[in-house]
Amino acid sequence: MVRVPGHPCAGSSPYVFEHIRVVEALLGRYLLDTESIHHRNGVRDDNRPENLELWTRPQPSGIRASDALDWARSILTRYEGPGSPPTVLTARVP
Repeated sequence: MVRVPGHPCAGSSPYVFEHIRVVEALLGRYLLDTESIHHRNGVRDDNRPENLELWTRPQPSGIRASDALDWARSILTRYEGPGSPPTVLTARVP
């Protein structure tokens, strides 16, 4: 855990998981409420960028098909194309 007072994920304590901070640094932004981080090798304290994947939660249940299509389009827009975040994170080499 890393002390980050005022961070959106901090809640009632000023601490945030290190893997969240690693990914946010790579993305250059805070995680969205619908995003989470997965440790590819299952080792929760292995916070190397190449071991972390950006995941998004599935669409809400109980929605109309047209709403599901709109949701899917918004996900494609967010995660495809130039400037979109990678789903498998790697360290940037200058």
